[in-house]
Amino acid sequence: MRFLPIFLIIITILSCQTKEKETLYFGGRILTMDGKSPAYIEAVVERDGKTVFTGEKKEAFKKYPDANRVNLEGKAMLPSFLDSHGHFVAAIQMVNQVNLSIPPVGNVESIKDIQKSLVNFQRSNQIPKGEWVVGWGYDNEGLLEKRHVTKIDLDEVLPEHKVMLIHVSGHGIVLNSKALSWANINNETKTPSGGVIARLNDSNEPTGLLMETAYFSLVLDKLPPMSEVDMLKLLDKSQQLYASFGYTHMQDGATLAKDIKFFKKAAKNKSLYLDLVALPVFTEYEKWFDKDDFIFGKYENHLKFQGVKMLQDGSPQGKTAFISDEYLTGGPGGQRHWHGEGILKKDEFLNLFKLFSDKGLQIFTHANGDAAIDEVIEATKFSGIDASNDRRFVVIHSQFQRPDQLDEYVKLGLTPSYFTNHTFFWGDVHIKNIGKSKASFISPIKAAVDKGLIYSNHSDFNVTPLDPFFILWTATTRKTREGVILGEEQRVDMYTALQGLTTGPAYQVFEEERKGKIKVGFLADYVILDKDPMRITGDEIKDIQVIETIKNGKVVYSKN
Repeated sequence: MRFLPIFLIIITILSCQTKEKETLYFGGRILTMDGKSPAYIEAVVERDGKTVFTGEKKEAFKKYPDANRVNLEGKAMLPSFLDSHGHFVAAIQMVNQVNLSIPPVGNVESIKDIQKSLVNFQRSNQIPKGEWVVGWGYDNEGLLEKRHVTKIDLDEVLPEHKVMLIHVSGHGIVLNSKALSWANINNETKTPSGGVIARLNDSNEPTGLLMETAYFSLVLDKLPPMSEVDMLKLLDKSQQLYASFGYTHMQDGATLAKDIKFFKKAAKNKSLYLDLVALPVFTEYEKWFDKDDFIFGKYENHLKFQGVKMLQDGSPQGKTAFISDEYLTGGPGGQRHWHGEGILKKDEFLNLFKLFSDKGLQIFTHANGDAAIDEVIEATKFSGIDASNDRRFVVIHSQFQRPDQLDEYVKLGLTPSYFTNHTFFWGDVHIKNIGKSKASFISPIKAAVDKGLIYSNHSDFNVTPLDPFFILWTATTRKTREGVILGEEQRVDMYTALQGLTTGPAYQVFEEERKGKIKVGFLADYVILDKDPMRITGDEIKDIQVIETIKNGKVVYSKN
């Protein structure tokens, strides 16, 4: 018994060595996002990666006298931002690609600019003949020529390289002749169901433009992957991109089997310090579906596979979104009486949806057009799911939505992940393609919130920039490139806009009790901003700067 006091002393010393000191934040505008209206507190205390105190500064100083003190000096502090839909793997791949975006994302204004950018990239990177030259962000709608690039344009400058332009929607590409030959796409190639192969004039000769399944099945699956070693090297740089915009939670919104393997290795190596939610894509479901070693809904070293990603139409700006009324400007390949079409035949979509639902998987469905949304609604009913089941099936984008569909979302427990950046980047294009009345109801946040729906808002990176302040600006202003207010009645106040980047995304992945708020017991995931968004209006919203991003109590990004 005489050794017991010594034993207790040793245990006490060890516990003091391993216990982390608290950090106390004060002196700024601390917005908790806890509640239906804005609530501010004077102080926050973090310990061991979680929030342990929120309240008055005087009480915090008294209760935690030895805490590390961080004076915010008037700056704003919020829960960190959550990416509700994007493509994290794109942040890694972009390193080896050239930016072909139109302003303000890039500097391309014409086909000549594209040609020059491709040649300069090939020369500066010394890409040998026969290898790939790839550009991202290609947007035909913003070019002076007001047409798609063709293989002829690309052959003119890089005939000896395989050239690929990735459409800004992520749902299509343009290939030059050498790349088409590599893919074995020619006059005799049949257009796959749900896809588009644009043809020269009235002939069968491909122009180089491939959309939807023509891209996914004929090209994407064949492309040479970046080496695992190179991808691991770029992980920190990619995570820093997210952290620099105040995100501590990322999403890979259509994860291929090869990337599943890579993400698992990155997690095993503890290379992730931001949370990554991955959605394995349905096209390869036989590689992971119903496998004992593949677990959904549980984090392992910051990696979680949340649910299955389905796609049932294409992009609005690419005119492959599936809509009830025909496009006023025809199809992307010159088709007349064009509505777009489903990626899968409806019966196939319904049966696959039910298969995933019956296995308890959360389903995230890409559906832009109202006709595609109708099929998601029908598939949910076909699977026997309604709001009482609390399955939280997410309809990604929900762009060209009809008011009556919101009532179905409420009944079935569907939750929309909107994309208000479209109002700026392609709002004028949508007016031209489907008419102002329908275009004005794109991403109808106000109507959805009024119905009691919980929503999120996303960038779909790298379709548009990660910048959360740009998302806040588009949600509150809905201003197009040409200055049109697209759907004035769907503009929301700043607090509602912030919910789309914090509490909404947390709810959609069943993490509303650990993320999205500054609240006792929640993760200490914070962002410090130079200005309080609640005090900023109009175009100044876009100028807000991230000073620090904090994940699990640790600073993962600092502007200084």
